[in-house]
Amino acid sequence: MLISAPGALQRPVTALPDIEAFERLPLGERDLPSSTYEMLRQGAAIAPDAPALSFFLFSGDFRRPHQWTHRALFAEITRAANVFRRLGIERGDVIAFVLPNLPETHFVIWGGEAAGIAFAINPLLETPQIAELLRAGKAKWLVTLAPTPGVDIWEKVTKAAAQVPGLQGILTVSVAPYVHGAAGVAFQALSHFQKPKANDLRVTILDLRKELSKERGEQLNFEEPRSGDISSYFCTGGTTGLPKIAARTHASEVFDTWATQAFVGDMFGPGKAIFCGLPLFHVNGQLVTGLAPWSQAAHVVLGTPQGYRGDGLIKSFWNIVEHYRIAAFSGVPTVYAALLQVPTTGRDISSVEYGLCGAAPMPVELFRNFESATGIRILEAYGLTEGACVSSVNPPAVEARIGSIGLRLPYQKMAVMVLDDSGAVERFAAIDEVGVLAINGPNVFAGYVNADHDKGIWIELGGERWLNTGDLARQDADGYFWLTGRRKELIIRGGHNIDPKSIEDALQSHPAVALAAAVGRPDPHVGEVPVVYVKLRQDAAATETDLLAHASANISERAARPKAVKVLAALPLTPVGKIFKPALSMLEIADVVRGEAAGAGLEIKAVDVVQDASRGLLAKIAVAGDADRLRQLLGHYTFQFDID
Repeated sequence: MLISAPGALQRPVTALPDIEAFERLPLGERDLPSSTYEMLRQGAAIAPDAPALSFFLFSGDFRRPHQWTHRALFAEITRAANVFRRLGIERGDVIAFVLPNLPETHFVIWGGEAAGIAFAINPLLETPQIAELLRAGKAKWLVTLAPTPGVDIWEKVTKAAAQVPGLQGILTVSVAPYVHGAAGVAFQALSHFQKPKANDLRVTILDLRKELSKERGEQLNFEEPRSGDISSYFCTGGTTGLPKIAARTHASEVFDTWATQAFVGDMFGPGKAIFCGLPLFHVNGQLVTGLAPWSQAAHVVLGTPQGYRGDGLIKSFWNIVEHYRIAAFSGVPTVYAALLQVPTTGRDISSVEYGLCGAAPMPVELFRNFESATGIRILEAYGLTEGACVSSVNPPAVEARIGSIGLRLPYQKMAVMVLDDSGAVERFAAIDEVGVLAINGPNVFAGYVNADHDKGIWIELGGERWLNTGDLARQDADGYFWLTGRRKELIIRGGHNIDPKSIEDALQSHPAVALAAAVGRPDPHVGEVPVVYVKLRQDAAATETDLLAHASANISERAARPKAVKVLAALPLTPVGKIFKPALSMLEIADVVRGEAAGAGLEIKAVDVVQDASRGLLAKIAVAGDADRLRQLLGHYTFQFDID
């Protein structure tokens, strides 16, 4: 909650001038750690024997966690780094992992960054996508879940690995040690006698836990990484698995973690308990509920391998909060909506200072209802993988500006720019004028692994290189930023990014389809769900039901499968002949408005969705009847609206 500088009084961030005052001391004099490994070592030294990590495999076991102190956690990370180096992972080599949320996942992430480059891959992806990413990232070793009843990760990953030239081996992680009682004994016995095998794969297969036991955890057996070294690879295609891989440096991750802490103050202070329920293949899970708290000697509670999706986790959440005295947690809007359905009656949740939300826009009504029901302050933030994680936050010390993504982090520039048709900068936007959101600072990534993907992302201005985030925004007179749309057209479903091209390609493989355009339909539970509009070929015929079935059969990622296919005689086009997707989004917003009104027995006299200069897509609604009721219903969505 406080920003401080050596020799200066501490003061809470209440406005942009507080950030500017903090920046008067040059960043080079802040003495930031040179790597994530050094950052973790400094954090462990603050309180080496205090709890650092608690993990439970099942939600019902939260009172019986497996626990590591900061000393023990850092030793495991060091051992993992030494294992990877012994197996041939040098500074520029890639150690990929396809794992759920386990303690070993953290060992692999931070040990991998110390030895080489840690590459996170979503375990929900299907075999072809995993194989494509492993090839694109040139993975040298791979860490994944050992064969586990009811889980198909091993089968998918080994089939994918067989398609990856240059892969030297696989390290396996078993959940057997985390299963309590007789079931755990049986599980471990089964694991002992049934070694992981992959018939079509001729690489070394080792047990990570056994390899860790061969190493000492006091220090690295090699030179530590430097600030400019590449630390991690992250897929920016979200759930689609497209091989668009962002390369980040130790400096970017360290700076972003440090700057976020400077902004929010003691949220991650020594002894504070932070709950981690977001996936560890995502930057938020790794930095906000990993590196940030551990660098300040805080305690991370890692709840089930599936995080918030774990069976019974949401129902047990307030009990977990009370038991561990959770001070903060990070979630997406769907998590907050689900938690709102779980009564807090009889539970002491007074320890919670903040809930963080930044992976997807928070509906206004959900924001207000959650704060009112729980008394927990929600901090909306903004960030992207290419900017390490966080770029802006709403200040904790002042009243929230609901819908805003807050003020920029210290030492990171953030601006709204007006671009011409070629992508060149015409000028900085005026106050409240919509333009492209751009960032510049130490947190900006090094570029994509495939240099072809860098086209169009950089803005050269005044000798500086800015990152074009692809988002549309405006900045108000007080320096707060407000998102108004997305130029890059991603569909954000429950915090996961879906590239519409994967949906469109699947539809256009149907012989009756001439054109396809996928957009997000506003949804009160997950923010957006994909729908697709199609134009049929001349003289061709296909029903919407047939096309939906075709899409589902040809899109491997479940989250990307459209909820509806809608046939139009013609798709809206721009003057140069491109599909004009905002017009389709307008249709979806209008349809949602009419649907909510009909469900409430209200008569819509008119609904007109327009592109507003300062608010993005805006639904202008005239209703006969209870306008307040309609406002309440539409408040569960993220689109803007005015009701007469």
